[in-house]
Amino acid sequence: MSKSERPNLLFRNLNAKVASIPMILTAMVVFVGGTVWTVLYSFTNSKLLPRLNFVGLDQYYRLWAAPRWLISIENLLIYGAISLVASLVIGFLLAALLDQKIRFEDTFRTIFLYPFALSFIVTGLVWQWLLNPDFGIQHVVRDLGWTSFSFDPLYNSSIVIYGISIAALWQGTGLIMCLMLAGLRGIDEDIWKAARVDGIPMWRTYLFIVIPMMRPVFITTLVIIASGIVKVYDLVVAQTSGGPGIASEVPAKYVYDYMFFAQNLGQGFAASTMMLLSVVIVIVPWAYLEFGRRK
Repeated sequence: MSKSERPNLLFRNLNAKVASIPMILTAMVVFVGGTVWTVLYSFTNSKLLPRLNFVGLDQYYRLWAAPRWLISIENLLIYGAISLVASLVIGFLLAALLDQKIRFEDTFRTIFLYPFALSFIVTGLVWQWLLNPDFGIQHVVRDLGWTSFSFDPLYNSSIVIYGISIAALWQGTGLIMCLMLAGLRGIDEDIWKAARVDGIPMWRTYLFIVIPMMRPVFITTLVIIASGIVKVYDLVVAQTSGGPGIASEVPAKYVYDYMFFAQNLGQGFAASTMMLLSVVIVIVPWAYLEFGRRK
């Protein structure tokens, strides 16, 4: 085919390009446009309504001087560390156990994954009841005879974030288990046979052979967990509403309260921008690991 007869690249796969126009416009207008709008107005002193009265970095100075914001950041770091490490470890261990071709595997997989089908509001309310000292776990154990037993994390300001983390792990670990199980099922059976023939212990096979081969699964799982950590809101509201006091505040709740209750849009936009920055910190390393090293 001569050069003049070749179809123009602009018109190649024209139907697919036309069909993608709504998605492209949505991404550009809603996501990119909304992000730029939020960052722009974070440099203003907007109150009830947005207005272009720029005050420089004043909103950010107020933000990082607010004890409530600092507490929310500390809680997010604790919650994030627990969710990231515990869900990965527990999810991988459950997946490794299910990968042994045990009986009733489908039943166990359904049981572990079922909490993920619930909303965070339902999960929060269920665990609020379970952790209530008057009729939850503490009450049941004391009725069994251990009268000195104490387990009320949601009512203790120093450990309340750990109580919230328990509910998050209960709901999200099943999804991590399924992702890990899919990765394990993708490992060639010949690798397991070769490891057994060479006499390599199973734990060494997992640690030095299987886990490195599951790198894409781990990267995807880390991104999913990290995105859930940054946007945690409804679980906190359902369990504690940010209490006791402000002990369980998180950034998303801070943004919501300042934008809709305190009627301080500028402060809410500044906090939203900082949350956006945390998302960028997560996405950029992932994009580099996935695409940066490819030719």
